[in-house]
Amino acid sequence: METVEGVFSDIIEIKGSKFIAFLMPISIYDDEMKRLRELHPKAVHYVSAYRSLNEFDQILEYSSDDGEPKGTSGKPTLAVLQGHDLINSAIITVRYFGGTKLGPGGLVRAYAEAANAAYANAQLHPYEKLFNQKIECDYSHVSMVEYECLQQNIRITEKEFGEKGAVFTIEGTAENLERFYTALGRTVQKI
Repeated sequence: METVEGVFSDIIEIKGSKFIAFLMPISIYDDEMKRLRELHPKAVHYVSAYRSLNEFDQILEYSSDDGEPKGTSGKPTLAVLQGHDLINSAIITVRYFGGTKLGPGGLVRAYAEAANAAYANAQLHPYEKLFNQKIECDYSHVSMVEYECLQQNIRITEKEFGEKGAVFTIEGTAENLERFYTALGRTVQKI
């Protein structure tokens, strides 16, 4: 499986209708939908689909035709995500109507082509399951913890400094976290 970390888009035009597809991480899907509706107020449809993993590693899938005939837009968009084995990713396609009806087959092809065009522009990354962990350490070890996070490709998502020491929330793969704890030994404690 692969995923994306930024927003990638492309535009196709078919019989006067414009299809602007945006491929993005699912984490920004809601904000992007709101932004695109504000940015393209004269568009007639905002078709979307996404695939994500839940906490039990089950794949959740969703698609919306947003007023297009049933099954002609959301499902073909979802099929692009499935076909490229993308996870934790979403596609929103903004459509401006060009005056000529495309028919069900034409809509299926147009939405799939737009989604594939955005995919073709994307920078993909292998999907890795990430785990969050809270750790604490003495102030004297803060720079060592930060250094080891960089070395083990672990992201620090939060830092808190209290009376007794520093508390970090870190995120990484199981393998990277294991190397991190091995390298630091008793310097840090999981909380």
